[in-house]
Amino acid sequence: MTNKIKVVLCWHMHQPYYRDGLDGAYRLPWVYLHAIKDYADMAAHLESFPAARAVVNFAPVLLEQLDDYAHQMRNWLQAGEPMHDPLLNLVSGQLSIPDESEARAEIILACQRINAATTIDRHAPFRVLVDIALEQYSNGELDATRVNYLSPQFFTDLLMWYHLAWLGASIVQNDPRATQLMARKNNFTKDDQILLVELMADIIEGIIPRYRTLMEAGRIELSMSPYGHPIVPLLLDFSAMHDAQPEAPLPKHSNYPGGLERAKWHLRRGIDVFEEYFGAPPRGVWLSEGGISSGALELLDELNFAWTASGEGVWRGSCEASKVGAEKMEHKKMLYQPLINPPRKCAVFFRDDGLSDLIGFQYKNWNAKDAASDFCQHLKNIAGFLKQESGSQVVTIILDGENAWEYYPENGFHFLQALYQNLTDHPHLEMTTFNDVVEMPDSVPVGKLPVLKAGSWVYGSFSTWIGDKDKNAAWDLLVEAKNCYDRVIKSETLPMDKRVELARQLAVCEGSDWFWWFGDYNPATSVRDFDQLFRRHLIRLYQLMEKIPPQKLKNPISHGGGDTDENAGTMRRN
Repeated sequence: MTNKIKVVLCWHMHQPYYRDGLDGAYRLPWVYLHAIKDYADMAAHLESFPAARAVVNFAPVLLEQLDDYAHQMRNWLQAGEPMHDPLLNLVSGQLSIPDESEARAEIILACQRINAATTIDRHAPFRVLVDIALEQYSNGELDATRVNYLSPQFFTDLLMWYHLAWLGASIVQNDPRATQLMARKNNFTKDDQILLVELMADIIEGIIPRYRTLMEAGRIELSMSPYGHPIVPLLLDFSAMHDAQPEAPLPKHSNYPGGLERAKWHLRRGIDVFEEYFGAPPRGVWLSEGGISSGALELLDELNFAWTASGEGVWRGSCEASKVGAEKMEHKKMLYQPLINPPRKCAVFFRDDGLSDLIGFQYKNWNAKDAASDFCQHLKNIAGFLKQESGSQVVTIILDGENAWEYYPENGFHFLQALYQNLTDHPHLEMTTFNDVVEMPDSVPVGKLPVLKAGSWVYGSFSTWIGDKDKNAAWDLLVEAKNCYDRVIKSETLPMDKRVELARQLAVCEGSDWFWWFGDYNPATSVRDFDQLFRRHLIRLYQLMEKIPPQKLKNPISHGGGDTDENAGTMRRN
């Protein structure tokens, strides 16, 4: 047996369903923007290091949106068909720059939705354009007269630079089209706009095939989340929240009706979508937000999943409830092995929160080589604590594969290159995957947790999605819609194609992201965006059921008001 400690890097790729339920337009551009930056760069890093191994997890609803964007862009290029994303239609020239001051203000705001220090400030022409745009404001209010003096060319240049700034480091370094467009600086032409869309279409079309190629070569493991990214333990039982929050209030409705069947639907549909794009079923599943419970594990056994994962908070609470001995808790020894919750067989890996959060939040301010060296030193220290047992232990690092890099210089390029280099070269570390670990039980023993406390990777609880006034109100709206759904399905009045569409629309409404954003601690603008999308998806659900939507769906659920937190509210530090 090797004495190298095993290390699993798991990158989770996820975006919610951003298409408006009523008009079909993409209300937020994050799928295609993260594709041209993060999904492309993360594939490039893995391609650069043949000895590297990692797990990449895709939410099925993200895979579908990537495919949709690729088709939309190609159809626009080939046939001039308008795209369903207003920002894309503007940057491509499909839509003319508007004359109305309010619409121009929306462009100015949209083109600043990126970290200024690492992106806007890095590109002098972009910085100049943003500064001019900000001059159109007085005491925080847009001067409608002044903004109308700006030429349409100004807005075209601003839109072009916003998208150029989003391009991943691997694209800027290797695609001459990116170099050509950036060298132009301003006065972009219609041909430039077409060239940019061609570049983005090529990038997005290549995302899924690139990861599939890496998987088929045995260099990465691909895994999935449930289709619409719901919190499975909460679909099964709202009271699962009380394992970590015993005093938190439940929604008015005590449970989610038919939650077990809906959880199975999300998992089965997720498998179907995964197989469609990657040609093979997944062996593992990152249940949305690392949300697990004993009931959720029973579902995974039923569907033959070999592994899942969660956060250190769930591990700690479960160890305490299981009365795990102090010797196994010392140096978090029991954290570094797969565990089962008998009689359930699905192995659970638990994230090292400290190490994961170093990448997610801390190293962005470090010298890249120093950060990579520090990370590997932490891993070497863990191996030292474990001593002769290090070869039979595995350290689990899990974080978003998309949201941290915006806060790093050059999209984290230098850090990730140094990290993969150090991990693959290190004499005491071995990169591997979750599936490889579970297939070697003789070398990596599986431990047992008699009691599994329900929770997620965020604080070990479900507080990010339930137990707050606004979050509970959203659940109650969803439960009312689900009760109506059940009555309609039972009546058998809708044809099969309508029922299929209805089940998918319900899945969108069941996604975790809506509940993540509700609450007064999140930025008001983001809360407004997700609040509107959630309510419009519910309205669409009622329309598909041929029922009148409740009037209260016209009223906001939550208003937010918190400051923009580190990493823009998209991640949580443990």
